[in-house]
Amino acid sequence: MAAEAHRVYVDRLPGFACIGIASTAARALQVLSRGEVDLVLLDMNLPDGHGLDVVRRMRAAGNQTDVVAVTAAREVAAVQAAARIGVVQYVLKPFAFETLRDRLSAYARQRRAAEAGQVVADQDEVDRLLHPATVSSVPKGLAGSVLDRVVTLLGNREGWTAEEVAASLGTSRITARRYLEHLADQGQALRTQRYDGRSGRPKVEYCWVSES
Repeated sequence: MAAEAHRVYVDRLPGFACIGIASTAARALQVLSRGEVDLVLLDMNLPDGHGLDVVRRMRAAGNQTDVVAVTAAREVAAVQAAARIGVVQYVLKPFAFETLRDRLSAYARQRRAAEAGQVVADQDEVDRLLHPATVSSVPKGLAGSVLDRVVTLLGNREGWTAEEVAASLGTSRITARRYLEHLADQGQALRTQRYDGRSGRPKVEYCWVSES
């Protein structure tokens, strides 16, 4: 379910196309052996092995395809190990579409610069290449950091109202609803009705639908 959601995300981005989904480490290595892949979006927790082992086996076979970790693995050791074996970016799930779009756009800019044979001008540019900053594409009026917090809340529990999100974030109900409505309009949250058994109108509840 999560892999399919990520495929939809990738196919929405200009310059990117998903050519395959692999649900296991063995299948991933099989797909990579065809040599048609430019970039791998890789989870760390696979049914038959760890994502980092996939990268190690890729490198041992001479496969230098770039890898972006897209995972819920939050251990510092995993992040450091990923960096050591050449994972170019590390994106934590759950995330909004804009988060992945920003990371892949930054990756594409780097790749175009490398293919064009550009050279670095100074140490600051070297630092930017090694630690690329992303230009946020979150819609005007929304903050990326707040959007990420809303996404995390929705991913941690089934069903949130705007009032509950507002209380958790320390914002107004109207502000919380703007973020929730944005996610719903993007197809990442589902609007449902919550009935409390008492008289009165039901409350609108939002459920995260893009990650498993």
